[in-house]
Formats: sequence, C-alpha cells, structure tokens
Amino acid sequence: MTRLDPALWLDRPGMGKLFDALEAAADATRVVGGAVRDGLLGRPVADVDFATRLRPDDASARLRRAGIKVVPTGLSHGTITAVLAGRPYQITTLRIDAETFGRHARVVFTDDWQADAARRDFTVNAMFARALGGEVSDFYGGLEDLRRRIVRFIGEPEARIAEDSLRILRFFRFAAQLDFGMDPAGLKACAARARDLLSLSRERIREELLKLLSARDPVPATQAMLAHGILTPILPEATDLPRLARLVAAEARAEAAPHPLRRLAALLPEDPALARALGSRLRLSRKDSARLEAALTAGPVPRDPRVLAYARGAEAAIDRLLLTDDPRAPAWLPRLADWKRPQLPVSGRDLIALGLAPGPEVSRRLKAVEARWVAAGFPEDREAALALARTELETA
Repeated sequence: MTRLDPALWLDRPGMGKLFDALEAAADATRVVGGAVRDGLLGRPVADVDFATRLRPDDASARLRRAGIKVVPTGLSHGTITAVLAGRPYQITTLRIDAETFGRHARVVFTDDWQADAARRDFTVNAMFARALGGEVSDFYGGLEDLRRRIVRFIGEPEARIAEDSLRILRFFRFAAQLDFGMDPAGLKACAARARDLLSLSRERIREELLKLLSARDPVPATQAMLAHGILTPILPEATDLPRLARLVAAEARAEAAPHPLRRLAALLPEDPALARALGSRLRLSRKDSARLEAALTAGPVPRDPRVLAYARGAEAAIDRLLLTDDPRAPAWLPRLADWKRPQLPVSGRDLIALGLAPGPEVSRRLKAVEARWVAAGFPEDREAALALARTELETA
C-alpha cells in the first residue's frame, strides 16, 4: 500500500481539531486531489482539500461546534470551506453527477469513494489519502500515470469533455504545470471537441490560459495546443511558438520570475490594438490590459531602460527587455525590480520664476524640461534640473 506522510497536512494549525470534528479517525474524511498528487511527486503541498462522507449541513454543524469558521461555498454541490488560522480548506461531500449541463451538474451525495473518484477529471487528480495514516486510495491508475508522467482522463475522454469543456484547457494546463506528457486518446478528444471551448465564459478561459502560461516551461503544452488546433477557436492570434520559447530561455538566463501576460504577449503579433481587443475578449483588468499593450508595442528598449520604465512602468521595461531577448536584461532586471519612478524636481512655478510668462506655454515648456531631465538620467539634484530648465528657456 502506497502511503504519504500525513505530516504534510497534520502539522498545519487547527488541523487536529478539524479532523476530530469530521471523524477522520473513522475514515469519514480523507485528503483528496492536488495535495495527494503533489505529495506523491515530492512537490510542495500548497492547498489541501478534503472529501467527506458527511453531508454538508452535518459537516458544517460539526465544524462550528468545534469553533471553526465555516463558509457555505457551494452547498448545493456539497462544498463548504473551513477557515483555519486564516487559511481556507475546501471540504466536499462525496457525490456523483446525476445530470450534467455543460459546466453545471445536479449531484447526488454518496458514501462511495470510488464513485466520487469516477466523476473527477484526470487519474492523477482522483486519489485520496487517509487523513491520519496517509494510506493512498487509487481507483483509476493515478499512481501508474504519475510514474509514467502522463495526464490521462478518467473514462472515455470525449464523454468527459462533453460533460465539461473546461477539461480541454485543464488537460493542457496540468501537462504544463506538472511537466507531464499527454495521453494520446485525450489529445485526440481535445482536438475533436476544440470548438466546445466557445461555450465557456471568458473568465474561465483567461484563468486556465494564464495558469498554463505560468508553468515553468509552457512551451511543450502550448506546442501541442497549436498543433491540434486547440487555441484556434478562442485565441487564433496566438501562434508565435518560437518567440515564446526564446522568452522562456531569456527568463531563465536573467533568473526572471515568469509572468503569464508577458508569455501571452510572446505568442501574439506586436500590435497594441490587438492588446486592447484581447483585454476586452479575456476580461482583463485595466492594469493587465495596459501591461499587455505595453508588451505588444514594438520597438527597441532605450539605451537607458529607465526611460521606458518612466513612461510605461518598470514592469513594461522588464517585459520588453525579455521579449526582445536584450543581452542587458540580466544586469538591468534587479535594478528595475526595485526602481521607484522619480519626480521632476522643478515645477511650472520655477519656470515662471525664471522669466516665462504665465499661460499655456508653461505646461508645454515643462514637458520639454522633463524630456531633457529624463534624457540626462533623472538627476535628483534640484540645481541640475534648474540648469536644464534654463537651457530649455534659452532655446527659441
């Protein structure tokens, strides 16, 4: 019997109290999904989710009696969230899907661990571990697929995709995040049903794509998506795989943290208008849309990258250094990471004091002084800035 060290979750604050409330000693509650998978892979275990035989109302009442805060996350689907020391833990009653309606389902609660595992997406995500002993339950070959390093659907892939088309994107996302290969049958089914992605909300598409692009190396999974037409229905402009590969290599050389928007930009043509359109299509925030637009604005990075950072922000300068595979990136990235946008040490009042007549000309000349100050390397000394102002005012 394969066993995980239960210290992976037992050492967390309040966990003993939670397990007492949910009868973990009697095997009413087990750890499930990503925590089991990552623990078996020897990876850090971040989120810990639980499956339980207890019904949602019963589990909620038990937790509250134990003094644990409970949030009714999705009672109709059997999910509640316990909050321990400020951290959320999802607890879901064992269930089967009686009917499915796209991403939604009418569920029936059950006591059968295997029946619950059968409704999950991939074999590597469908394993349970005893909460106190760590013994692993694997009904669909997840352990073998971890050994083979492959993502595989539970059951017939096309049928599982028909139940929930988001599983197409999750298939590639888990392959990227785990650095696994993809089961050929699953890949074929994803290609056959790629247009099903059009039924998904833009927010769901954005979330999965950005998670995929956040992986250490998203190139193999993205290559498979492009080769099988997965992105065509939802992001047909994203085709530049070689540029993405160059960016990933540039990030590694510069020891730069990957960013999914930068990597999305690498796949796209350099067109600020396209960035604005995608911002709307993917429901990006204003900040993220602006970052994507800056990344897709063509042109070399200035001799002093702070000039670009001053105009568009430090993130924009970092993105462009990496997207253009600029050899200066390793030296400049640490400086830009801590860079604070300086303030011009002179104002319109100073220009008036130097003899410029009040009026609209003050604003225009102040911008010209600012341009000189930026070109001079942002001197902090006020006298140096005033000297630049005098030079500007002396020009006709």
